[in-house]
Amino acid sequence: MLLRTMRTDGLRRSLKYPNGDLYTLEANLMNKSLRELTDGADKDPITKLRLLCFSRGATGILGIGRAFRAMDDDGSKALNEEEFTSGIRDTGLDVTDEEIREMFSTFDEDGSGSINMTEFLIKLRPPMPPCRVGIIDQAFDKMDRDDDGVITVADLKNVYSVKEHPKYQSGEMSEDEILTDFLHNFEGGRGNLDGKITREEFINYYATISASIDNDLYFDLMMRRAYAM
Repeated sequence: MLLRTMRTDGLRRSLKYPNGDLYTLEANLMNKSLRELTDGADKDPITKLRLLCFSRGATGILGIGRAFRAMDDDGSKALNEEEFTSGIRDTGLDVTDEEIREMFSTFDEDGSGSINMTEFLIKLRPPMPPCRVGIIDQAFDKMDRDDDGVITVADLKNVYSVKEHPKYQSGEMSEDEILTDFLHNFEGGRGNLDGKITREEFINYYATISASIDNDLYFDLMMRRAYAM
């Protein structure tokens, strides 16, 4: 089996893009979003929340998703208005109680008094054309070797070799530690770092990256280079 060699601290750190590396794109998006968030102009609360996510980088939406799921004590995958309000307050977003109620009503389309978290995240992330969603799905399918719907260290061992990774060669990190560190790139700084990436989390991550890339062909090229497709 031909394994792709992981030579850097993580695949994400080695990505290159015709107009600069992925970190530069992410940094530009974060700075631009923070400026827009604090420029004093009137914005609807959902736009404010999306900008807040962007200002926290590629894992911003993913991190909020995980934080909200941590509040789902009964496993219903839904939030009532009280839980939603608490979650929004925890993000630090500068919104009024009325704006939170407005957001909740927008996401609660059927008027049931609860918000489906998957639908919430889909509406929160920036829209993408089908071609971008398609290439993201292809990358996920390549990584999810056992087709169980999540990417784990076991999956990565069948896709990537860490033998030329400098920290593996020096004995500083084991194969499992390097691959787990790679997975943590997609998990964000909040929530449970469980080493399992769902398709939804993978798409949410790249939806934010997508927002920093104007050209569909460039986005396609970035994904194909990153995942050797």
